[in-house]
Amino acid sequence: MTTIEKHYDTILSPVVTEKSTLASENNQFVFRVPLTASKPEIAEAVEALFKVKVTAVNTLRVKGKTKLFRGRRYTRSTVKKAIVTLADGQSIDVTTGL
Repeated sequence: MTTIEKHYDTILSPVVTEKSTLASENNQFVFRVPLTASKPEIAEAVEALFKVKVTAVNTLRVKGKTKLFRGRRYTRSTVKKAIVTLADGQSIDVTTGL
């Protein structure tokens, strides 16, 4: 696996919500990442894929909720999100995709 493929495996998708859109005004962008991804790996992947300078990476795990569908219980998958802060003057257009 080449390094570019590894970067694409690290950044699964951008999170586009009202809260993440408000954070983008402060040079912060939210991405969904694998549970095994570390902060240095995430920073390296964002810098390589988007050609920007990352100043900080914060991560959080969102535990899967137990839900009901047609009377049957199931559990959503646990996901990890990364909030990436960029250097001043830089931005990412997440609407174009990877």
